[in-house]
Amino acid sequence: MSLGFSVEDLLPSARVSGPLRMGLVKLAESEWLDPHPDLAARKAGFDAHPESVMVLPEAEAGIAELARLLGVEGGLEACARSVWEDLCVMVQDAPGEPFRLGAAAVAFPTDWRLAEKIGRPLHQVHEPIHGYAEQLSSGVDRFMDGLQSFNIFGRTNAFVVASDALRYTPGLPPAGRFAHVTAENAGETLFVRCEREALRRLPKSRAIVFTIGIYRAPLGALSDAAVARIAQSVEGFDEGELERRAGPHYAAALTGYAAQRARAKAA
Repeated sequence: MSLGFSVEDLLPSARVSGPLRMGLVKLAESEWLDPHPDLAARKAGFDAHPESVMVLPEAEAGIAELARLLGVEGGLEACARSVWEDLCVMVQDAPGEPFRLGAAAVAFPTDWRLAEKIGRPLHQVHEPIHGYAEQLSSGVDRFMDGLQSFNIFGRTNAFVVASDALRYTPGLPPAGRFAHVTAENAGETLFVRCEREALRRLPKSRAIVFTIGIYRAPLGALSDAAVARIAQSVEGFDEGELERRAGPHYAAALTGYAAQRARAKAA
């Protein structure tokens, strides 16, 4: 299975039930980055939020290698303005040591703040994710340590939010964010937000570039199959993960809307 560049194409690969897993698929070079980036949106995002770019000295060699790979003049921000994806550069102090977030240009975060993550090892970057330490941390570390530069791997996440903003850093608590959402209006008020992520190691610096492309769509614009799949997450995630995703605040509206769609299809 490959990964597309839309919510509809990404949802089949997104986890909607069961324990955490990496869910990696191998990507061809041509599948690494979105071939049709909206560079105006990228410019607007970085212009409005200069704090979206942070670079530690130990990541400079990886950034220079990434710029050459992309054919870009300049540093990490110039690279990130030239593609649709946000760019994170992971560095390793020595072989076998944990990877750390050495630099990042993140115009479109999904409810996280770069200043809280920069310089930290992967297990600390992922601390808010329920179950990461127990279910995924050691496997991710082994994968990162063994990743070869001739391979590119991708994965996707899917979230249900009440906003189509590219930069999703909500200020309201979950109850306030979803207060207006009902089963009747969920098609217009709920959005599925997918992160299309990819990992590749740079051969000279040995840094790993982690890319994050954001895709979102209103629930009502998705196919019946896609709606049914994302609705599975209400029952498919355990209580801790569903709570982190604010699921209890939209669950009734999402499942109610999915049931309406299913009835309409059967009629």
